[in-house]
Amino acid sequence: MNYFEIKKKFLEFFEKRGHKIVPSSSLIPENDPSVLLTTAGMQQFKDYFLRKKNPENDFNSQRVASCQKCFRTTDIEEVGDERHLTFFEMLGNFSFGPITQDDPNIFSTGGYFKKAAIYWAYEFLTKEMNLKIDYVTYFGGEGDLPPDFESLNILKEFNFKIKSSGKKDNFWGPTGNEGPCGPTVEFYIDDLEVWNLVFNEYYMYPDGSLKKLDFLGVDTGMGYERLLKVFEKKETVFETSAFETIYKVLRPLIPSEYLGFKRDQRIILDHLRAIVFLISDGVLPSNLSRGYVLRRIIRRFFLKLKQLSIPKKSYQILIQKTCEFYSQSWPEVENFKKVLDVVEEEKDKFELTLERGIRVFNKRFENFKSKERKAKEAFNLFSTYGFPLELTKELLKSKNINWDLEDEDKFLKFFQEHKRISKNLRDEF
Repeated sequence: MNYFEIKKKFLEFFEKRGHKIVPSSSLIPENDPSVLLTTAGMQQFKDYFLRKKNPENDFNSQRVASCQKCFRTTDIEEVGDERHLTFFEMLGNFSFGPITQDDPNIFSTGGYFKKAAIYWAYEFLTKEMNLKIDYVTYFGGEGDLPPDFESLNILKEFNFKIKSSGKKDNFWGPTGNEGPCGPTVEFYIDDLEVWNLVFNEYYMYPDGSLKKLDFLGVDTGMGYERLLKVFEKKETVFETSAFETIYKVLRPLIPSEYLGFKRDQRIILDHLRAIVFLISDGVLPSNLSRGYVLRRIIRRFFLKLKQLSIPKKSYQILIQKTCEFYSQSWPEVENFKKVLDVVEEEKDKFELTLERGIRVFNKRFENFKSKERKAKEAFNLFSTYGFPLELTKELLKSKNINWDLEDEDKFLKFFQEHKRISKNLRDEF
């Protein structure tokens, strides 16, 4: 089974168990100002968990399953290791309640809860995918929140190694600053969290306070690329069939002396997908909000191409092949020209900034090695040449120079002082 087949297998598994298969929503959240981009499969279903909408009316079922496009800005700095991504796909099955049938052996369209969710996760991973589960975690309680003994007792029915954790690891949500949330059960394979089962029992308000929900819901999320990693027995998500086709296009473009620069290659692969899917869903580069996220991704992509001495025009074939491959599963990304036009316009704006910034960085490299001068030089690059701090960090990382919280604080102080002086000058003028 490959990238296309496993996804199909997951959706068919839950369709047979009474779930309506629902298409992915856009990366631009609809009527949800609490988040910048869609970060989880449950986001399009928030109103159903809160019973503002009736799932029976829209899906003819209390159960749905989906493969959702997601984007998490919090992982941008982590991209390049074996598992972190900005854009990713999330497989999920959901129950909105009320609970009418929690027996995993009886298939219906009614609401279910912990027993069915845990049993089906076990069945799919071990019987459908033939995978060995290392261990499973549950919420062991913290503060005023009691341990999830119900999940623990269900897990004891299996031959699992069971661990407990607090809120940081086993209490999920909400997306944004308020919404449904609850304790989780998480399945680990090859020491990697693969599937997170969230049992929505609470509503969290912006001040952090919790209220018990009237309807208990199930919200599960399995990172598709992580599932591929453990199923295909790969060292990283970037070696799976989700990336294999694109890497075959990228690899011959890399000069032999740079083939060992794996982190930079992974960033290129990740950002290619992010660029294609963000633009295809209507995001355009700007200095604000999600447009800034796209601008940052595009510019970092071109920086990596330059650092690996990949031929200038290669980005065109890389984008084209990315669109061609993923359009087999996501038809909305097939418009290669639409994506390319946006990228080329942004590239032209960035090239002068990039060339000039790298030249200044190299000229003043000794100052960047100094703890006392580093933040000041980074700010000079930003304020004088318009060179983004994120790219300065990338250059520093490529030279094995650390950028820590102290450097960040110093940079922010320079920035705030710059804003103050600029404002006073404008006022005087």
